[in-house]
Amino acid sequence: MATSETDSKSPSSRGGTKSFVLLFLLWTAVGLSFASQFYLSSSLSGRPVSWGQAISYSLADWYVWALLSLIVLRLAHRVPIERLRWSRHMLVHLIASILIALAYAFIRALVAQAQTWLIGDYASFPQVAEPLLFKTYLFNFIVYWVILSVAQAFDYYRKYHERELATLELERSLSEARLQALQTQLNPHFLFNAMHSISALMHSDVDAADSMLARLSELLRLTLKTDGAQTISLTQELAILERYLDIERVRFGDRLTIETRIAPETRDCKVPSLILQPVVENSLRHGIAPHARPGTLLITSELISGTLRITVSDNGGGLPEQIKRGIGLSNTSARLAELYGDQQSFSISNNTESPGTTAILSLPARQT
Repeated sequence: MATSETDSKSPSSRGGTKSFVLLFLLWTAVGLSFASQFYLSSSLSGRPVSWGQAISYSLADWYVWALLSLIVLRLAHRVPIERLRWSRHMLVHLIASILIALAYAFIRALVAQAQTWLIGDYASFPQVAEPLLFKTYLFNFIVYWVILSVAQAFDYYRKYHERELATLELERSLSEARLQALQTQLNPHFLFNAMHSISALMHSDVDAADSMLARLSELLRLTLKTDGAQTISLTQELAILERYLDIERVRFGDRLTIETRIAPETRDCKVPSLILQPVVENSLRHGIAPHARPGTLLITSELISGTLRITVSDNGGGLPEQIKRGIGLSNTSARLAELYGDQQSFSISNNTESPGTTAILSLPARQT
């Protein structure tokens, strides 16, 4: 299919055109600035000129530099002044600055000669070139080095910015790789524990084991629907957690009571996928399971000053003085730290006014 000329232009050509326009506007601004200075100084010296003359002479001066600056900018890019090749590149620019200053005098003399023809006051090329060469040569030599310095500064900034972006991209990639590794380690651990529970029931209650298998398949289906996303909504996380709790209800029977108090405004907040399952599993396995009395598990969520706070409490026997965190809880801490840095916290402690433990997860309340 045919494409228009505008559509066929590459991004690089459009970027080049934009750079030329910006360069033209820059030199125009410089020329107008010097035009106003020329106009005022001429008036104060008793030899006034019109605005038109001041502008035409100044723009002629700086439009010549606009042309020559293209060469300077190209040299600055091709022959940068760097530490390893400092002396050789400085020599190149020294020679170039001498030649560019001479080239300016030659080109500006041609333009000045054309200007004299336009106003009917003809002057020969030597008459115009000689004063230009001797009066402006040192200034033109300095202009070259100013342009070179500005070009080098922009080039250093561009390279610094590119390095910063590359560093951030590398850090992001490494962070995603670490998170993926943690999640990969967590999922088999959870699956192993679920299959272990089913295996234990196979010898005592086949119907219960079959029910657990059905619930496990539903849980895996919901987990796979996340497509490996690191964060999902709290609503999705609770749906996955509910399938896990269905499995545990079969195992615990009437001994287990589960309560949830989820604040409506927290349901759309993003949380790491499968972040609650190991916390709940810890409460069931170490808090409620070791005791014959009925156990209650309470899951709550609330927003506190832009922070999502999720608590998982049980009425079990509490934590021993020294507790070793397993894979699930260790990964929970690691994933939170990797995703949110210092903006998160995760703690497990014994309840002060009742038996059992409370785990608290705090993370930024984000919905995107």
